[in-house]
Amino acid sequence: MLSNRVRTLLLSGSAAVASIGTAQAQTASQSTAAGTSISNTASVAYTVNGTAQTTNSTTATFVVDRKVNFTVVVDQTTKTQVNLGDTQVYTKFKVTNTTNGTQDFLLDPDQSQIANGLVAGIDDFDMLNVKAYVDSNNNGVYDPGVDTATFIDELAPDASVEVFIVGNVPAAGTISQANVDLHVTVAAGGQTGLQGTALVATDLNLANADNTVDIVFADDDDDGIGVDILRNGQGRAYASFEIGTRNVALTVTKSALVLSDGVNTLNPKALPGATVQYCLLVRNATLSTAANGVILNDTIPANTTYVPGSIVVGLPGGTCALSGAPVSDSTGFNSTTKNVSVTVGTVAGGASTAVAFKVTIN
Repeated sequence: MLSNRVRTLLLSGSAAVASIGTAQAQTASQSTAAGTSISNTASVAYTVNGTAQTTNSTTATFVVDRKVNFTVVVDQTTKTQVNLGDTQVYTKFKVTNTTNGTQDFLLDPDQSQIANGLVAGIDDFDMLNVKAYVDSNNNGVYDPGVDTATFIDELAPDASVEVFIVGNVPAAGTISQANVDLHVTVAAGGQTGLQGTALVATDLNLANADNTVDIVFADDDDDGIGVDILRNGQGRAYASFEIGTRNVALTVTKSALVLSDGVNTLNPKALPGATVQYCLLVRNATLSTAANGVILNDTIPANTTYVPGSIVVGLPGGTCALSGAPVSDSTGFNSTTKNVSVTVGTVAGGASTAVAFKVTIN
């Protein structure tokens, strides 16, 4: 029989007491980052023949998996009001990353899959040259030539960024509304300036791999419309371009002024041989909407002869002063029809312009 028998082996440990409190929701930035290694080692204390002893367990280690979540919402309260022929008009969306990691996001502006009823109003036309761009300077306004990024690069947890869907409105047609949607797909982050590839979820039928960062999609239908598929790493939000004002308060006032009559110098009269200036003053009283493609036509009256080279357009301040940009007779006056035709172009909301030409009385 052994002289020093181990009579008793005591394993000592400690009991954990759980306290009851109020749970608080964590934000993505408060959550442990994906890929973080968590290790834990237990210790055992015991005595042998009155001598205290300790030993440690093996270390259990695992890495935190990636809980993928984000939101895509329209970031405007009304439809974008546009006019026929407008270019580079835009709608606004906001993408927020609630994943426990920095992510790229792929952007796909779409309108072909939009069904009537998803947003108020009937979708009856398509925008032209539709693109999606990221708000690079965070000013909430689409700046051509500045906002050129076509994917979201390295969006940190809980950070948000504006995205614009930009397009052109057809120049003609009895059309009223175009619906668009922003389709966003979460992608791998980690390399600034390089577009990551779309994430692929880990097969949830597989057991957790302690040393592998599994990818778990946790996204839902964040816009509440009911079209988004749950937990697929994709999101959509919807907006509309609406043709607003179809007409403006455009007025044309025509006046005649006798410039000279060959007899009187102070107050010339409308005598045969006198020179008369006709002025067409165009005013757009609709402050918010421009009139595009404005063309003025006027046929010189009987008993008058057109004065060659006398057409001027864009008179300063929209007045009928004797100055302005001359218009070539070959493009502005038809000697056969006796018609004066001048392309003014755009008259902005609240603006005015004028066209003048001269005739002599026969």
